[in-house]
Amino acid sequence: MRQRINTRFANCLLAIGLFGLVPVGAQAQAANDKWQWELGVYGWVPAIGGATSFPSGASASIDVSARDVIDALKMTFMGQIEARKGQWGVWSDVVYADLGGSKDGSRDFTVGGHPVGASANLGLDVKSTVWSLAGIYNLTSKPENTTDLLFGARMLNMKQTLNWSLAGSVPELPTRSGQASVDGTNWDAIVGLKGRYYLGAERKWFLPYYVDVGTGQSKLTWQINAGVGYTFDWGSVVATWRYLDYNFKSGDALQGMNMNGALIGVAFQF
Repeated sequence: MRQRINTRFANCLLAIGLFGLVPVGAQAQAANDKWQWELGVYGWVPAIGGATSFPSGASASIDVSARDVIDALKMTFMGQIEARKGQWGVWSDVVYADLGGSKDGSRDFTVGGHPVGASANLGLDVKSTVWSLAGIYNLTSKPENTTDLLFGARMLNMKQTLNWSLAGSVPELPTRSGQASVDGTNWDAIVGLKGRYYLGAERKWFLPYYVDVGTGQSKLTWQINAGVGYTFDWGSVVATWRYLDYNFKSGDALQGMNMNGALIGVAFQF
C-alpha cells in the first residue's frame, strides 16, 4: 500500500540531507570575471529520528543511532558542486541513502496439549534523497572572512516500506505476510547564509558555517552546519557537525524527521 504525502510547497534541505549540506563552497576573495568551480564529496553519518503513519493505521517511530545507520546502510552518495562568477553563483547539494533492517522472533507454546511453534519477521527499509539547489550572492569578501547569501529550494523524497510475516508449525497457524509503504516528495523554498572565518596570519585554518530555514510543503524546515577546516592549494577539508530538521503538517503520513551527526568532507577547486 502506498500513500503520497500531500503537503504544502517548500521542503527546505537533509542533508540530509542523507544527506546534506556541507559548507565547503568556493569562497572567492574578490570579484572575478572568470568562472570558479568547486566539487565536494563528504561522508555524513547522522542519528535519525522521526515518526511515520502507514495507510493501514500502523505507525512506526524512527530512532536510529549513528552506529545503527552504519550497520543498516545499503548504499549512499553525498556530494555538492558550486560555480561562481563575480559576486553571483549557483550551488547544489545532494544526499542519497538506502537503509534497511529486520528483526526475527519465535515462541513455543502449547495448544490442546500439543507443542506449537510460531515465528515472526519484521523488516523496515528507508530510502531518502535530499537535494538542494540555490543561487548565491557574495555579501562579504575580506581576507579574514567571507559571507554568501543563498536562496533556492530543497527537495526531500522518502520511501518507507514495512514488511512482516508470521508463521506457525501447525495448520491452525498459517503463514501470513504483508507490506505497507509511504512514499512522498516535499519541496520547500529556503533562504540562508554560508561562509568562512579564517584564523591566523596564514589563513590556512578556518571556521566554516552554514544555516538555512524554509517552508512550503513542509510546515518548517531548518538546518545548521558548522565546524573547522583547513585549506590547501588544490582545495580544502572540513570536519563539521550538521543538524537537519523537518516539521510536517498535522495529518501527514510523515510526521517529522531530524538528522544529526558528524560530517567530514573534501573539496577540489578548479
